Amino acid sequence: MKISKLSQVYASILIDAVYQMKNYPITLVSNVIAPFSVLILIILVSHGGLLSISIEGALITSMISGGVTLQIDLSHIKNDFKLQDMLVSSPTTAFTYTLGMAMAALTNALPALAVLTVLSLLFIHASPIGALTVFAVFVLVFAFSVSLGFMLSTFSTDIQQNRALVSILTVILATIAPIYYPITYIPLPLRYVAYLSPATYAAEIAQNAIGDLSLSASNLAIDWIVLVAVCCVLFTAAIKKSHWRDP
Repeated sequence: MKISKLSQVYASILIDAVYQMKNYPITLVSNVIAPFSVLILIILVSHGGLLSISIEGALITSMISGGVTLQIDLSHIKNDFKLQDMLVSSPTTAFTYTLGMAMAALTNALPALAVLTVLSLLFIHASPIGALTVFAVFVLVFAFSVSLGFMLSTFSTDIQQNRALVSILTVILATIAPIYYPITYIPLPLRYVAYLSPATYAAEIAQNAIGDLSLSASNLAIDWIVLVAVCCVLFTAAIKKSHWRDP
């Protein structure tokens, strides 16, 4: 990667993450509330029985939230500041812009991720292979969330529209999916609804990796295929179909 592209990515982190956290500390609280509120609730209800799964679920929620809510910032930059018009006319590519904003979203999520990582080391006793598997799942979840957030932001015309989309996507990706508990807790007829969310497949892989859910080799393979396919489709759509440059 050229130095100029690195500078563009670094500028995105400064503007959309460091500046916000420095001047508006309340954003730190906002980034932490969502995963930790559900984490605490599940731990209390299960009397600690779902501790490890809940921590892993909170990490997945942080990845999803960081990617999906990115569309609000992108829409604000595009529609209110008109900054995207300048970027479109510059050598900056959609990929570089998306990468920079993705790194900014990840920077915003770092406080929550740091605490959750420490909790993972203390309470989740996964094997090295299991830990690498969970990390791979987090990367894929963040990638498809960012791709989805970027694509939707390029079609939006108002930031309020994006807020509504974020609420809907959060329900689909992080509420319907059993990421804070095993899917076996859901009655069988309703499990088909949970499988509408790609986060369900990510949660199953992660829960299997830490030893809290037993999956057959075929089911595990299907989960990987679906998760990777969703990530590839959304990433391709974000780059090829988004309204980045008008024809």
